Amino acid sequence: MITFRSFRKYPSLVPLVATVGIGVVVAGLYLGRLAVKSPEVSWNKKQNPEPWNEYDKKQYKFYSPNVDYEKLDDKRPSF
Repeated sequence: MITFRSFRKYPSLVPLVATVGIGVVVAGLYLGRLAVKSPEVSWNKKQNPEPWNEYDKKQYKFYSPNVDYEKLDDKRPSF
């Protein structure tokens, strides 16, 4: 168990715990972004059973080398 006493005894644990903690937070935020913004995820199947059909001309990826960004409907990325 990691306690405050172990940090005082082994100060080299602080960067390790901080790095792992930041990694867990970033991974959680990215998972939340995927759950909200991804067209493969549908939270309301009654109202819109096939939401991926709306993303034909929208940008939902960070970057895609195969997309011509000039022909998209909304030019701003939806982060």
